[in-house]
Amino acid sequence: MSTTEAVAFWDGVYAARPAASNPQPNARLTETVTGLPPGDALDLGCGDGGDALWLAGQGWQVTAADISAVAVERLAALARSHGLGDRVTTVRADLHKSFPPSGFDLVCAHYLHTPFDLDRATVLRSAAHALRPGGRLLVVDHGSAAPWSWNQDQDIRYPSPREVAAGIGLAPETWTVERANAPRRIATGPDGRTAEVTDHVLLIRRTA
Repeated sequence: MSTTEAVAFWDGVYAARPAASNPQPNARLTETVTGLPPGDALDLGCGDGGDALWLAGQGWQVTAADISAVAVERLAALARSHGLGDRVTTVRADLHKSFPPSGFDLVCAHYLHTPFDLDRATVLRSAAHALRPGGRLLVVDHGSAAPWSWNQDQDIRYPSPREVAAGIGLAPETWTVERANAPRRIATGPDGRTAEVTDHVLLIRRTA
């Protein structure tokens, strides 16, 4: 499917719900990053912007990328309203065609799933190569479907974090898997509903 169709789909997803005034960061991000020295971060699929704003508030310089123009325009406005406009740079990007410049201490990709064709392994491999030595790639995937998810396919299979790592195919002498597990948590949906969900968490550090 074309980029135009993907943009239209995701613009529709974000436009269909009210703009968040104070979006919250993902729990796997805060538990992973708290305590790390701030640096340069890349947020892939930034969505409502909770992760980007939280990172900026912790002193990180954040590049926030999403295919949806609605998402990045809302986030840019939010960053300015929170006094973080100088720490958050928004980019509308089709990761099939382009990838933000390298030089990051952290790249996070939370729930980078789409109904459109996406070579995730290539995108995540590019993300790993965009890291500075010592930098980390945090990939958090769905391990189950929440009731409010756009994807309610009962036959869907969720690859394990180790399978995702194997698919990326990074050389072990350069990248180290620091975490690969499937914790559960109580999630809150856009309409306020809650449900127990499983996250697939993969944390990779560039060692050289």
